[in-house]
Amino acid sequence: MELINLGAQNSIFNQFIAEIRDVNIQCDPLRFRKNIERVGEIFAYEISKRIDYTEREVTTPLGVARVNIPTGFPILATILRAGLPLHQGLLNYFDKSGNAFISAYRKYIDQKDFVIEFEYIASPSLDDKVVILSDPMLATGSSLEISYQALLQKGKPRHVHLCAIIASQTGVTYVQNHLPADNCTLWVGAIDPELNDHAYIVPGLGDAGDLAYGEKID
Repeated sequence: MELINLGAQNSIFNQFIAEIRDVNIQCDPLRFRKNIERVGEIFAYEISKRIDYTEREVTTPLGVARVNIPTGFPILATILRAGLPLHQGLLNYFDKSGNAFISAYRKYIDQKDFVIEFEYIASPSLDDKVVILSDPMLATGSSLEISYQALLQKGKPRHVHLCAIIASQTGVTYVQNHLPADNCTLWVGAIDPELNDHAYIVPGLGDAGDLAYGEKID
């Protein structure tokens, strides 16, 4: 599986990652959501280089221009609720895309142990489609694997781009070992070295869903 770490390059992308991580800037949920959205837009731009194009004639006021445009837009899929701002950033660029939404969450057995519960998916047909599956945090990798398997209920994609803003090395390794290498590409904004006892990424950024939309009762 190809792994692309956009944060390994020097670009304005890293400014957005820094602000998303910053505990002081996190106090502003609007800014937090907007930065995640902007990260999604950059992911979309980079992924757009990998899709198919065809030449089209466009009539201007002064003549005809020939432009290469996408032959089709990918299906955008995300995991509720934390994935919504990232999904919106992708949708800002892939504005003609179909959309899929997956309900998957951590169900805690005790203070440390949990299982991933899958409840619901709404999706168009994915047969022979390019799919972008996004989730802000790639911690253990279990949520992404379960969500990928859920998408297969809706068809067999031609290629799946997996997007996470912050990933743990554990999560990256898990995804590489459990998802197909031949038709999946993993895109991340940063790779952090460890998970704590609660399987949160360290240094990470905290709970992306709570920071974007407020605390919840588990």
